[in-house]
Amino acid sequence: MNEIVGQLIVVLTNTASFTAISWIVLTFIVYVLSTGLHVLSNRHPFTLPMVITALVVGGVLALTDVKVRDYQEATSLIHWLLGPVTVALAVPLYYQYQRIAKLGWRLWLAIVISGVFAPTLAWGILYVMDAPVALSLTMLVKSITTPLAMETTAITGGIPAIAAVFVITTGVVGAMVCSWIFRLLGDDSAEAQGVALGTVAHAIGTAKALQYSEVTGAVAAISLSLNGIMTAFIIPILISTLE
Repeated sequence: MNEIVGQLIVVLTNTASFTAISWIVLTFIVYVLSTGLHVLSNRHPFTLPMVITALVVGGVLALTDVKVRDYQEATSLIHWLLGPVTVALAVPLYYQYQRIAKLGWRLWLAIVISGVFAPTLAWGILYVMDAPVALSLTMLVKSITTPLAMETTAITGGIPAIAAVFVITTGVVGAMVCSWIFRLLGDDSAEAQGVALGTVAHAIGTAKALQYSEVTGAVAAISLSLNGIMTAFIIPILISTLE
């Protein structure tokens, strides 16, 4: 048995033998199993599929001594698919358009308030703690999707790489704690939950919102888009005005 395990490790440590298809299949299988575990655990926050998949795949990378860069290159197809998947968010928007349209100015107001409050609070905490200016500027984009966050951070003088970390962490934490927060607030409104998840927890929050209902997912998708565009435009203008 030990010999078999040893031979398996030798095969896995050979990057050439572990082809791109192998990494994609491994990632897919781990995600599917993680999703099943998430359902069996009654969607417990600590069994979030994205978190478990990242931990398992990261563990395999560490055991096989494969660099993250090599893994990213091997699974570039998954990264490419993020584009079509993002566009596919238009599907629930199409079916829920009339319901969303009825929200009118209330939707805009909720997005603006939450889109301003969340990053301002985070920035304020760093300011009080006397954090470096570059780090504080980077925190301002923590609640918009990664591509917009990195571009906006580069323009405002922040650190794009750290911005990506902030964005991903914000999304994961938001998706993990949202159920508890909604329960604590006694909030069962699909529209309110959608705005909160889409505006604060961006793409990962939108994925979580789709698990609640199509309405929640649709509102989260429009909130994600509008908040991202608003933040990407306003923050550079605001900072250039203050300089």
